[in-house]
Amino acid sequence: MQESNLVDQVKKGNTNAFRFIVATHQKLVVHIVGRIVLDHDEIQDVCQEVFIKVYQQINEFRGESRFSTWIASIAYHQCLNHLRKKRRLNEIAYEEEATIDNLTTDTSTEQIVENNETKRLLKLVVESLPLAYRTVITLFYLEEFSYAEIEQITGMPEGTVKSNLFRARAILKEKLMNTSLNKR
Repeated sequence: MQESNLVDQVKKGNTNAFRFIVATHQKLVVHIVGRIVLDHDEIQDVCQEVFIKVYQQINEFRGESRFSTWIASIAYHQCLNHLRKKRRLNEIAYEEEATIDNLTTDTSTEQIVENNETKRLLKLVVESLPLAYRTVITLFYLEEFSYAEIEQITGMPEGTVKSNLFRARAILKEKLMNTSLNKR
């Protein structure tokens, strides 16, 4: 079923269609919320709040953007509201479980350990970025939103999105180089 049909079904009160929307967009919401909110219990709460807002505001969705962009915008703003309430805007992190992707049976234990260490290091470096930089890195690289979509989600002008992405990449590169030099 097409997303527009699902949205229409939810607008008519079809709760099964909404469950399907939640299942389809849950990973996106968890990813965005997880990059902004600190505590694992809070992440779950904020995700629930996001989907409550999606359900309450679904009649406001006009189809001018992708539905995932609209949901991502709600998730982003719900996170900011949550953090304002908690007054913890400067101490944001996320504990994401490291996974091993695309490993073959021929992969050595040493390669697995190195892969896990690289992912852990990258996660720590991304978490150390300021909120605006971490947000654009997450939305652009991990969720694959365009500059225009990130502008819609965050409210940042497209030039600011590009600038923040450029600065975030520069910081990441510098920190990763420094870390790898310190290992030698």
